[in-house]
This record gives sequence, structure tokens and C-alpha cells, in this order.
Amino acid sequence: MSERVFLQVAGGIMTATLNRADKRNAIDSAMIDGLLAALERADLDAGVRVVALRGAGRDFCAGMDLNELLASADHTLEQNRQAALHFAQVFQRMRRLPKPIVALVQGRALAGGCGLATACDLILATESAQFGYPELQRGFVPAIVMTMLRRVVGEKIAFDLAATGRLLDGTEAAALGLASRVYEDADFEEQAAEVLRVLAEASPSALAFTKQQFYQLDGLSFDDGLRLGADVNAVSRSTPDFRTALSTFLKK
Repeated sequence: MSERVFLQVAGGIMTATLNRADKRNAIDSAMIDGLLAALERADLDAGVRVVALRGAGRDFCAGMDLNELLASADHTLEQNRQAALHFAQVFQRMRRLPKPIVALVQGRALAGGCGLATACDLILATESAQFGYPELQRGFVPAIVMTMLRRVVGEKIAFDLAATGRLLDGTEAAALGLASRVYEDADFEEQAAEVLRVLAEASPSALAFTKQQFYQLDGLSFDDGLRLGADVNAVSRSTPDFRTALSTFLKK
């Protein structure tokens, strides 16, 4: 496993830590490889029920490695396109992983780092966390991460954040729907651990069906969404988790 992403598994929770604290966990090619490997392990390991993504040190992730990004100015168009697609694979695999991914955001989550958090299924943040897309201020475009941002907060807010690069604290991010929950800094670890525990103890099959249906609803009409829901409803009734959980509840 890449040293760029440090993994720990306990109690059904895989904690994947972006491990470049001296660089504010900036994303380089090695970290992208580490994230892809971590997602593959999470998918194959039946003992992993939920993934927690966090950063080492004081920040979640300050975005792409600027030295590596600057060097790409001398690469060919096709080389840069392939590098961008390599990064995009992380978001595709996060979306397809049938297990929830929770971003634990402390400190800065900027540019590609903000996109990485937004690609998670839940974002738990401290009040003092910072979210933002400052790419335009560096002559760059938040091109790949815009796909997640626009879906999460809608057109007007997404354009505002992308075009102005303004920063949001955790409370502001939650108010706009960018963060799922926000906690006081002193209580963050305890509160985040409780959310992860609840997810780890939930039915794996029900969580997988929920995540799959949730994202398949993108672009579906109202009627098609209901038909998809009926299909998922029917299939979920045939799982061992459904029979066991419902029987246990009825015996109380």
C-alpha cells in the first residue's frame, strides 16, 4: 500500500489517512495510486463496512500538488488528459463502491481536496474547517471536481464558489448543503466516531442497495425513479439481512 495513504481497519471501519502532512496532504500521482488501492481493498474486504477518509496533521487536503501541476505545463495535451482521467478514476470508484465513504474534515479542504471530500457520501466537519475552490486564482479550473460540486449545491452556489474562490467555514458549508454535519472542534472526534459506528453496525446489503439506488436516481424521471425504487424494494426483501433484522425487531 502506498505510504501516501495510511490504512487502519477496526470495528468494520477502514480509516484511510492522506499521509502528506508536511505538504498539507496535497494530491500527487502517488497519492492517487494510493487512493485507488485503498478503494479496491475496501471493496474486496468483507470486514470493511464503511470507509472514513481524513487527512494527517492539521488539514484534510489542500488540493493538487502545485509543483507537479506546474510541471504539467510542459506536457502534451494527451499526457495531461490522461493524468486528469487518472484522478477522475478516484471519484468514479468512490461512487461505485457499495460501502459508504465518510469525509472527516478538519482544517482546510481546498480545490481538489474539497472535491475529494464532496465525492464522499457524507461530510462531517469541524466548525473551523475551511472549504473552497481557489483554482481560478491560480489560473486553473476546478474542472473535474465541478461535477460533484454542481450536483451537491446546485448551479448558482456552485458557480459562485468556483468563480470567486471564496472560502466557507464548516457552519457555512453545512448551511449550503456542502457538509452533512458540523460539530464543535472539541467534540468532533467523539461525534464522528458515533456516526461511523452507526454505519458500521447497519445492514451491509441495505446500505449497498441504498447507495446504489441513490446515485442511480441521477437523471431519472419521476416515474423511472419509482420503478427503480420498486425493483430495489423487491430485491432487498430477499436478503438474509432483511429477514434477520425484521424477525429480531418483531420479537422485541
